[in-house]
Amino acid sequence: MNAAQAMVRIAGISPGVKARSAGVFYLLIFIAAPSGAATATPARMLVTLACDTAVALLLYDLLEPISRSVSLLAALFRLIFVAMMAVNSLNFFGYVTLARGAHSAAAFGTGYQIAMAPFGVHCLLVGWLIFRSAFLPRFLGVLMAFAGLGWLAYLWPPLAMHLYPYILAPGILGEGSLTLWLLVRGLNEQVWRARAVARTAKPPTRRT
Repeated sequence: MNAAQAMVRIAGISPGVKARSAGVFYLLIFIAAPSGAATATPARMLVTLACDTAVALLLYDLLEPISRSVSLLAALFRLIFVAMMAVNSLNFFGYVTLARGAHSAAAFGTGYQIAMAPFGVHCLLVGWLIFRSAFLPRFLGVLMAFAGLGWLAYLWPPLAMHLYPYILAPGILGEGSLTLWLLVRGLNEQVWRARAVARTAKPPTRRT
């Protein structure tokens, strides 16, 4: 199934189910994602990146009524992260060889750090969208924005290494809070539908 077919199927699901599904996939990421090269396995990376892709598509659909262009941009940055980590994983497990980096824990760690920069942009944009949404609480948007700013420290690796492990706290708090909220509360479907209708409504035609 390609991305277009996936989006067609997602579009037919109620927003509440989409929200809780995004929460489930996010929870699976927390469970399956390796903490580094030492715990990375092909199965764990496959599950994690598949769930990341699902979260990217679901959040795009849920946040699209706020701003289609910003929501699409947020999804693209997360999918860039997925693509970078997929290549990084293939290199680490020896399926492809990039600059003698096969099976190199150091190369895997470097690739992970580089991939966190686009992921940080994703979190920052999602935070902005949630803050403006009204169907999800604003504090989640603030926490996700702080998570994004934390991950963006990887744009300058020396700074990220200096802040480590404290840099993990905003990400865990922001993404963890969003995960729990989506799982337990979902979203305000009435407000979501109102925003979706307002987004797609055409302006009245002028009479001459």
